[in-house]
Amino acid sequence: MQPTPRTRRTPQNTQYTYTLGRRIHHVKTYPVQSPQGATILLYGHENGVTVTWRGGRRLKPQTENKTKEKSNGSTSDAVMIIDSDDEDAPSPFVDKPEFEDNPTSTATSPLPEIIQTLDLAFGTAVLKIAVLPMPNSASADATWNGADILKQKIVFAMTCATNEVYLVTVPLTPPSNESKSRPELRQSLLAASAGKGAWGETLTLLGGQSRPCEGVAITLVKPTAASRSRSVESSTAQPQTRQPSRVIVAAHSREASGTLRLWNVPLDAKPGVVNRSEPFQTEYLPSPLSSISFNPTQLTQLLTVTSPHAVRIYDYSTPALPLEDVSEGPFPAQGSWLLSLYPPFTRGVSMSTSRKPIVAAEWISHGRAVLTLLADGQWGIWDIEGASPSANGASSGSLFSKASAGLRGSAITNFSVTGHLEGTSPLKTPGAQKSPASGVASGEFVPMTPHTRREALASANGGPEKLVCVRGGITITLFAPPKGTVAGDETALLWLGGSDPVVSVIPNIARFWDSQLRKAAGGGNLWSGTQLARMIRLTDLSAGLIGERCTGAVAIPKPATASNPSTTENGTPLVEAGLPVEVLIQGESRVVFLHESEEAPSFTSRLLGGRKKVGGRTDLESTKAILAYPRPEKPNSIAFNLSIAHRPAADNATLFRSARRPIGGGLFSQDQPRGDSFFPSTEAPADTTHSQAIGLRFVNDLNFAADQPDDEQEAINRNIEEEMMDIMEIDRELEQMEDERELSTKRVFFEEG
Repeated sequence: MQPTPRTRRTPQNTQYTYTLGRRIHHVKTYPVQSPQGATILLYGHENGVTVTWRGGRRLKPQTENKTKEKSNGSTSDAVMIIDSDDEDAPSPFVDKPEFEDNPTSTATSPLPEIIQTLDLAFGTAVLKIAVLPMPNSASADATWNGADILKQKIVFAMTCATNEVYLVTVPLTPPSNESKSRPELRQSLLAASAGKGAWGETLTLLGGQSRPCEGVAITLVKPTAASRSRSVESSTAQPQTRQPSRVIVAAHSREASGTLRLWNVPLDAKPGVVNRSEPFQTEYLPSPLSSISFNPTQLTQLLTVTSPHAVRIYDYSTPALPLEDVSEGPFPAQGSWLLSLYPPFTRGVSMSTSRKPIVAAEWISHGRAVLTLLADGQWGIWDIEGASPSANGASSGSLFSKASAGLRGSAITNFSVTGHLEGTSPLKTPGAQKSPASGVASGEFVPMTPHTRREALASANGGPEKLVCVRGGITITLFAPPKGTVAGDETALLWLGGSDPVVSVIPNIARFWDSQLRKAAGGGNLWSGTQLARMIRLTDLSAGLIGERCTGAVAIPKPATASNPSTTENGTPLVEAGLPVEVLIQGESRVVFLHESEEAPSFTSRLLGGRKKVGGRTDLESTKAILAYPRPEKPNSIAFNLSIAHRPAADNATLFRSARRPIGGGLFSQDQPRGDSFFPSTEAPADTTHSQAIGLRFVNDLNFAADQPDDEQEAINRNIEEEMMDIMEIDRELEQMEDERELSTKRVFFEEG
């Protein structure tokens, strides 16, 4: 990435654009921070993968390290005597990066600094990257399911354009500048390529496929007694030794009509040696998959998306035919398909038999429910195990409980809650409705009759053939649970790509789900609750992309600092801190980091009478940015000269004489006080009587009303959705009257008198 981003400021956010100079295929946020407190980003491009350390403590300059070495007594003319037996085996380079004591300060700049980058060259394009579905945590706390390797290594899987699938591990600590400037790396162009071990990386090639894989997922092997191999169980008891952590990698391709493969890979590879592993399960599917993801709690369950047919759950540890399983490994030769989740049918003039295409689906509520996004902008939540806030912990709605452990082939069609992303619903925002596929605004209001409404919805959505081309995704961010709690919060990022992308954030999924259920039951309106209970749309995204299409969106957790804590002492998230995540928009060759604007509060916060606090700071410096939508500078005070006295300029006098005055006293009547200038008063209006003069005294009432603080209770009780529907009804009536006026014509004849 370039050291200095290009900055643009919009009324809602500030956008920092990095131009990478290469085509970006996929961007992922690693859930574990580095030991010096940096957030790790992985992005695949046309030549491999780049690892970026962002934020945290800076690396010390390279000159300081050389000074320390010379202070030990060595000189530049010293001669080192090497034994002849050791000439062929030089000692390997050991990297010892040193960091500054204090982290990078964010008081002057809200954007964290890029500390270090590392390019892993594979000689081919990297299409997809997968990381472990674990909560975000620091390196010292990265002990997910007992895997201690996560404290020192970055573990991820990736797919290439040349059929290969790799499992890669890289040191969690960023390399020093001295390590990147070693002389042996300059001897050959391939000396620093991936697999050589120059950076301490390890590679495992996952074979078996003959076509490029279009999706990949990774998880840890569940440490249970059932995962042991049958050969080990049948053998005599041996003293137990600590086994290396193992991961399960799943990848799907378009081989045949669709293929799903799974590999069981140990994390014991050595740097400089490329190991190879073969799949232990191969599933041939009736249609290709579009995405896959592992359950963060039930590690053996895999969520597969087959658009536009269904979302299905696959369990690789449960045999499909238990009586005929003759595998010798720790897992059966074939897994089981447990559940199918079907989206609703598309709307049309006639009855439609095609379902809405599924853009993306991800696990939520710690693997107990599924959040999905459809191509027309509709989102929905399938409640699988009774994770709904209205269930109150009851297990009656759980499909994978102990009572139904033998579940096979069930299906769910109804959403627990559903809705549309802002800017995609033709009923709620008809004036700004844009088809996600074409990006063309309809500009016509949806009629209220049932027949014409179906026609308008079908034309607005563009039909199933256009919805298939829509691209989007969902990113779920898991936060580490606070002290004294079992599960942490979850944040969802939903996006639909294109030239005018739609990106929305759900700060807290549990509160948002509860708010939607209360709204459906009539217990609240659209704007009730806090900011954590609403879906927030990010606007003006095309300013940072500079003409490129949005190809992805990633959520980056914000680190909790002393100046900007993410939770209070009792673990309750702060509403004033803004969004708990930082949004990264992916373009074709650019990435854009979005930060909430410090000057312009959101529309919902103004309705609730809230005031945004920015880390307790009051002396905010002016942002040096390119204003995408500049606002005119407003003076501190404005003087209006409304006197009717004689002016030297003839045009001014003519202008004032042309004003129309109402009968019985008007704007400039004799009762109106005169003066050189008029300054509206900000005091409370007194009890006016008939003896007081009329005229511009109403300005006092207006200024008094403007200076009154916002009534939060009044804003909460407002039904904004009903008011918007009333405004739509008025606009529709006015348009109908305008059409009738244009249709009716009158002929007027004038006779000469």
